[in-house]
Amino acid sequence: MFSPYPIFIGIRYAGAKRRSQLVSFISWVSMLGMTLGVALLIVVLSVMNGFDREMQTRILGLVPHITIAAYSDDQDWQTINNTVLQHSEVEATAPFTQFNGMLLKGTDVESVAVYGIDPAQEKNVSIIHDYLEPDAFTDLEDNDRGIILGAELAKRLDVSKTDYVNMMVPLENAQGRVAPRFARFQVVAVFKTGTEIDQSLALMPLSSSEQFLPANTPARGMRISVGNLLDAPRIAWELSQNIPYGYVTRDWTRNYGNLYSAIQLSKQLVGLMLLTIIAVAAFNVVSALVMIVTDKRGDIAILRTAGASQREIMAIFMTQGTLIAVVGTVLGTVIGILLSLVVTDAVALTESLFGIQFLNSDVYPIDYLPSDIRVIDVLLVCGTAFVMSLLATLYPAWRASRVQPAEALRYE
Repeated sequence: MFSPYPIFIGIRYAGAKRRSQLVSFISWVSMLGMTLGVALLIVVLSVMNGFDREMQTRILGLVPHITIAAYSDDQDWQTINNTVLQHSEVEATAPFTQFNGMLLKGTDVESVAVYGIDPAQEKNVSIIHDYLEPDAFTDLEDNDRGIILGAELAKRLDVSKTDYVNMMVPLENAQGRVAPRFARFQVVAVFKTGTEIDQSLALMPLSSSEQFLPANTPARGMRISVGNLLDAPRIAWELSQNIPYGYVTRDWTRNYGNLYSAIQLSKQLVGLMLLTIIAVAAFNVVSALVMIVTDKRGDIAILRTAGASQREIMAIFMTQGTLIAVVGTVLGTVIGILLSLVVTDAVALTESLFGIQFLNSDVYPIDYLPSDIRVIDVLLVCGTAFVMSLLATLYPAWRASRVQPAEALRYE
């Protein structure tokens, strides 16, 4: 039959003053170690989840989920478009062109990846319009010599809205020689997404972009937006089976798959490394309980003499160790959640106060530190910490249950 007094004694022991200051110190270290490990793990997982979220909703919302390009310019895009839209998981399509060039302003020269777009249809396949003024696409549609630049690209060229830039694109002429083509464009808008795309992307009207494509090159391609971008590789393969020969289908994993996989792998590796902090804290629980058992040998002997069973003695010290773990886990969870909620603003404030930038989109995919707290991760961390701590109490509690009353009271 269950007896509650071992739990009451275990709770009382947890808060009682120790005869040895070392035992009290190790008990506090065990609790603080558990708190630190749980808090750090929650914060790091939240940050990695933030990178994962921004990768999916921001970066991959700006780049094509799937593209279809033709081997030759003699293609029936309307038929291909109708075929693609018949797929149940395809949400929208839009035409595009793509080429690389150079932008010049005075003595400043910057390489640029140029997308020719149809502003009316681009809104259906990209979220770029969320980072533009409401009339930006209208201005681009009305100005065949208009161009939209990324914020970092515009900053390096020292241009803003209404300024002019020159574009140079190396093209091969009919004789097979490279002859650069120049054109002058007016900046109609500047977008800032906070991602690496700001460094090198420019948008221009579809009709204007076609003059910069090399000879004998298909003029247009098709961008495709799907409901779940993680399904894009499968959808791209299914579309390739339904469209005729002469087209090539690619998905976003060709350019960003390694980055996405790296984020997922980093989350797992960092989580595993920080999990060792919790393991060390659990080991400290073992050390603390072993010393507590030694400190309480006389009390254990009295309890055994009074009729306490070995199982009840084990329950007393398991309760004490579990209480240390629970307090540390709860404190760590609260601190971790609070830090995860403020880490983005705290880093941004630090950057503004000291004039430094921890993340630069030249190196990292985004230029700020995101955070995304997920309940499943918090529960997983708390559950792991509790189970490891509970297992850590078994050996010291077993040692306590093996104390012989006569041996323990001989020198009392």
